Amino acid sequence: MAEIVLTTLNARYWHSSFGLRYLKANMGELADATALIEFTINDRLIDIVAAIRSHQPKIIGLGIYIWNIDQTTQLVRDLRAACPRAVIVIGGPEVSYEYEQLPIVEDADYLITGEADLEFAQLCRRLLHQDKTEATQLPVLNESKVIPGTISTLDQVRMPYELYSDEDIAHRVIYVEISRGCPFTCEFCLSALEIPVRLFGEEEFLQAMQNLLDRGVRQFKFVDRTFNLNLRVSAAVLRFFLERMTDGLFLHFEMIPDRLPAPLRELIAEFPPGVLQFEIGVQTFNAAVGELISRRQDNNQLEDNFRFLREQTGVHIHADLIVGLPGETLLSFAEGFDRLVRLNPHEIQVGMLKRLRGTPITRHDENWEMNYSRNAPYEILSNRLLDFETVHRMRRFARYWDVFANSGNFVRTIPLLWESGSPFDRFDGFCEWLYQVEQRTHTIPLKMQVTRLFEYLTAELSLAEDRVAAVLLEDYQRGGRRDIPDVLRAWYDRTSDVRKTRQSLPRRQQRHLRE
Repeated sequence: MAEIVLTTLNARYWHSSFGLRYLKANMGELADATALIEFTINDRLIDIVAAIRSHQPKIIGLGIYIWNIDQTTQLVRDLRAACPRAVIVIGGPEVSYEYEQLPIVEDADYLITGEADLEFAQLCRRLLHQDKTEATQLPVLNESKVIPGTISTLDQVRMPYELYSDEDIAHRVIYVEISRGCPFTCEFCLSALEIPVRLFGEEEFLQAMQNLLDRGVRQFKFVDRTFNLNLRVSAAVLRFFLERMTDGLFLHFEMIPDRLPAPLRELIAEFPPGVLQFEIGVQTFNAAVGELISRRQDNNQLEDNFRFLREQTGVHIHADLIVGLPGETLLSFAEGFDRLVRLNPHEIQVGMLKRLRGTPITRHDENWEMNYSRNAPYEILSNRLLDFETVHRMRRFARYWDVFANSGNFVRTIPLLWESGSPFDRFDGFCEWLYQVEQRTHTIPLKMQVTRLFEYLTAELSLAEDRVAAVLLEDYQRGGRRDIPDVLRAWYDRTSDVRKTRQSLPRRQQRHLRE
């Protein structure tokens, strides 16, 4: 039982709620009276209600995100009926902006917008104090339902890393951050509203990382929006982990694409292959589009940085492009995609533009006829330059690219598609053929993926069967598989090399190590 329950619905079991851990870490004297319990969006709502109700809480705090707002809206309604005496407090990015018409806000007692590290504890103190002095049933305070969070200096915020349990360390993603905020103003991104950038104390943070290492953590996902913004701090963090290099270490960072000076390059180059993963938001190569959405980047410097990372380091590069930005035609997107493919990142995430609440991208709605889904995650449906059918075609393109290219299952095979043409055009052609054959974009088994690639490359592109089979077989066996898909049996060589990789790294990254 706990007077206060903090909870949320994660997208997957292996995700962990970083935000709720911050709230609990900053509860002060109320920490022992606070329970943190996590669920997923696939759990049954009635089971979630029962688990929360078993604590007989006086206060229930819920984290609301783009992936869980629909389910959590229903959950709050059920909690209202099952726990009528509890005060329900909501917060999170999905209810921090443009919240006035959201049903979940109407059903909750309080909404804390923005960062709630300190405000949630303060609200709980006021509620519990009034409960003790005035009534046996916890009342709602006579104040506004909406409480704005404050952007605190981070020396006021206690870091939450001790709240990662042994189960978290064994099975969940461990999120960390040494900074918050972003200095840029890209209009599609909520981080554009988080100015200025603030830093946690370097010494205290690194000690917390040492404690996690001592407890067995080997995979760290940094959520800093611009890890390489402050070069001194980013170098200190990289040096810290480099000096503690151990088998299975994996570090994920979000990086600014055109900022990689020589001192940082030298440090990065010292890491063994597969240890570092950089998520690099390219988003668009179209300078006019970048100017339109207040995003400025030096594309020539970006290309130089990519070439350095691919040719002189073992960094795993995950690069992002966005479909549907105002001013971006299908042709200019295709040109940008081809340009990025030539830079050879390990993964290209083709993302559909989302209309996130509070972002200034809405200022283009009228002029560019931006039309978004009304349901989370609010993806673009069409705009002045891309009709609905084109956007939907690109949605299939993005899904198939993730399945066939990003998965690492076909590192050698996929480039065969565009040996003599545009990567975008050739892969788009494969997508249209595959959809006509399969009539689905999900749940295509791996062996069927092998079969379809073989059929398309040989029958549609007229590549030599023995050559295609050899490359496909090499790819199929890259992760240690020993069985042979039926379509390749005629070319099976029992002496073929079964590739071995570092099994302690994430599987998707393992597949890219041997190229």
